[in-house]
Amino acid sequence: MAAAKVVAAAVTAVLLVVALPPPAAHAAVYKVGDAAGWTTIGNVDYKQWAATKTFHVGDVIVFNYAPQFHNVMQVTHQDYKACNASSPIVTHTSGNDSITITKHGHHFFLCGVPGHCQSGQKVDINVRRTATTTASAMAPSPSHESVASTPAKAAASAMAPGPSSDAPAYSAPLECLFISVVTAALVASLLV
Repeated sequence: MAAAKVVAAAVTAVLLVVALPPPAAHAAVYKVGDAAGWTTIGNVDYKQWAATKTFHVGDVIVFNYAPQFHNVMQVTHQDYKACNASSPIVTHTSGNDSITITKHGHHFFLCGVPGHCQSGQKVDINVRRTATTTASAMAPSPSHESVASTPAKAAASAMAPGPSSDAPAYSAPLECLFISVVTAALVASLLV
């Protein structure tokens, strides 16, 4: 009887961990274009910039730019390829836009000022599914939007070019396993 309770507690703990989204503390903040920001000056290669990053659900993408000269438009893949800014999904104009990625897949952004996209001011943020993001894929996500936007805070973390190499390396699967074991032990002790 006690063994059955322990097994039930362990199964419950594992299901709880799998159903919960990953902790927000693991989200990274990426400044598009790093020190250059979102601009047409300096020949920033945004395709190369994005290719060097590994984006995850929950990460924050920060666009810093002079709002009198640029903007940020989230667009469809077709509009991204054609540099068509006539029907954006969302337009940002603050000059310090913070966009939280809320689901997997491609997220296409461009500058809607005439000629800027054609000059290379566009970026594809691709959030791939991985084994460590399987749990977050099970969490509900908005059905019609792929990112959540809020004005960026003037925090130093928002100005960082990406995750710090000095930051501790986290392992979500190990953390989930640890939480499962501890929860199972607590539940089992309550049932005994």
